[in-house]
Amino acid sequence: MERYPEKIALFSPYDFALPGGVNEHVTNLHSQFLLRGLQSSIVAPVSSSTMPEIPNFIAMGKPLPIPTGGSVARVSLSVWLRKKIRNLLKDENFDVIHLHEPFAGAITLSALLPPDVSQDTARVATFHSYGGSQLYKVVAKKILRIYSDRLDGRIAVSEVAKEFICRYLPDEYEVIPNGVNVDSFRNVGGFPHLKDGKVNILFLSRLENRKGLRYLLMAYCDLKWKYPNLRLIIVGMGDLDAESSRILGERNPQDVILVGGVSMELKLKYFKSADIFCAPATGQESFGIVLLEAMASGTPIVASRIKGFTQVVDHEENALLCAPKDVPDLAEALARLIEDPKLRVLLSEHGQAAVETYRWEYVSEKILAYYQRILNLNARKMSYV
Repeated sequence: MERYPEKIALFSPYDFALPGGVNEHVTNLHSQFLLRGLQSSIVAPVSSSTMPEIPNFIAMGKPLPIPTGGSVARVSLSVWLRKKIRNLLKDENFDVIHLHEPFAGAITLSALLPPDVSQDTARVATFHSYGGSQLYKVVAKKILRIYSDRLDGRIAVSEVAKEFICRYLPDEYEVIPNGVNVDSFRNVGGFPHLKDGKVNILFLSRLENRKGLRYLLMAYCDLKWKYPNLRLIIVGMGDLDAESSRILGERNPQDVILVGGVSMELKLKYFKSADIFCAPATGQESFGIVLLEAMASGTPIVASRIKGFTQVVDHEENALLCAPKDVPDLAEALARLIEDPKLRVLLSEHGQAAVETYRWEYVSEKILAYYQRILNLNARKMSYV
């Protein structure tokens, strides 16, 4: 008899009160499951009681800021949550327990610690990152393998993420990419005050060193002399790094707008207000979700030629790619789009066509099919016992 997943728990290790790629992935997957009439729950730590209401959200612990991979992850490290999670799994008897970044914090790791609550329950993990948790570097592979062996299925969001996790835990991984709500990015207008004839370059990301903002600032300062009609819009949470602050202070470029963190509603509007989207990241990107968002918005892209990005966009087809940390190369790519509106239109059209395959409707269907495959495989194994 074929089994179909009807009751699903999605675990995130990260503070669900703050935006981030993994949490957006989990939220969208949860929404798709609810639309299909499935019983889906989210289990995650949360730092604020004022976060938007999410159906079937189960708050689990308080997060702490932990430096990792050039970023800061807000995760719970509380060992006291183990009993609470074990009781939750026993009481709810989920068909699938889906752990996102299973070794990134106590929430997801604790779901692997209890003995199997039901032989019918499938434990599936998705590995999102390239660089990953510090746990991979400090914990012996033998210990990681003990916990990894409790998984029934393994997903990586890209070949790059798969390549990274296989260094530590070689196994079979299904590659299923991130998704994007295409229609949300298309069916919105930009800010009227930014549609004033200037060419808007948008940087939208957390303000971390690996996102490469300093290189964009140097390129922008050079370009601004030749193209005085330029504007740079910087959107993202965090503080400017010391080098970016120095560039702004010493060169004092005009028409630079520092926005800070924004809601999803405003994020959509900034994409729609941009003439060029620039992602000058230097590395450690497992998947270019922000590139999908730009393509869904119809915004032409200039991005670094790094692993993760090159799996999402193609040079001269739906983006212009340049060498990471190479300011002249970045400036040249931006100048091409500044000078050539027809090329901007061409990249935009090709990007909007390419992003269609990443609709969450299709991605969630692939994940559900994978759940079903794992559940049926487990059922067949049990029939031989």
